[in-house]
Amino acid sequence: MAHTQENRNSMEAKLYVGNLPYTTVDADLQNLFAAAGTVKSAQVIKDRQSGRSKGFGFVEMSSDAEAQNAITMFHGKDYSGRPLTVNIARPREDRPGGGGGGGGFRSNGGRRPGGDRDRERRNSY
Repeated sequence: MAHTQENRNSMEAKLYVGNLPYTTVDADLQNLFAAAGTVKSAQVIKDRQSGRSKGFGFVEMSSDAEAQNAITMFHGKDYSGRPLTVNIARPREDRPGGGGGGGGFRSNGGRRPGGDRDRERRNSY
């Protein structure tokens, strides 16, 4: 039970920060939120393939009070021309892993069944 309580408290001190400029890096987030208290960690989330920022990140403050202070200080405030979204981070939802992609090779050359009928139908309007 203590583990669950500890996990809940750490989630309350972890903040979601959205609408970040794509040029923002971890250190920028850390420096910005240091004005609200002690920052335990700051991470800008990046696309796995391109390595480019996804425009949001997470900041973990050392206490719930500091997290609330950061929300008050930064939610809706302008940062490099963009109003920040700052709120308590929700736990990650379990997503089915792997798979994805879709599409792939089609033996009929990628054409839908019906051949040229679709083209003829469109031209008749």
